[in-house]
Amino acid sequence: ACKEMGIESVAVYSDADKDCLHVKKSDQAVHIGPALSHKSYLKMDAIIRAALDSGADAVHPGYGFLSENAEFAKTCTDNELIFIGPSAETIARAGNKSAARQTLIDLGIPVIPGSDDVITDTDMACSIAGRVGYPVILKASGGGGGRGMRIAYNDDELCQAFKIASGE
Repeated sequence: ACKEMGIESVAVYSDADKDCLHVKKSDQAVHIGPALSHKSYLKMDAIIRAALDSGADAVHPGYGFLSENAEFAKTCTDNELIFIGPSAETIARAGNKSAARQTLIDLGIPVIPGSDDVITDTDMACSIAGRVGYPVILKASGGGGGRGMRIAYNDDELCQAFKIASGE
């Protein structure tokens, strides 16, 4: 898309992705580390350094990895790089599921029936489930990518799901 729009692009890549299409299609490519993501794509300092050294104006975080990381979005902004995505504040609010839900409610956006706040114990969970009806989905407030989601069809399953989701 950048090529089609006449925008110069810089790709970052790990050892595992040196021959990938995004590296071949970019105007410039910067190696940021070994194949392990925690040693490459999750290294904020390496990505920021690559952007600054290459003279980039903006950072598109791609998908996954740091794309939903509020600290990374803020670090881009702090380094006078445009973060192509939501603001750090928006990412942080969306990452906390109970805060995101409350934001939607405050804005008058309809949400599915459920709790109005963080569920603190199994009695509270069962009371809410009794009000909205089974089946219910229990979601860890900080879980992302589907982690912390449990479906329960009765009080016993809900109590077990609460213990698991609380641990996540």
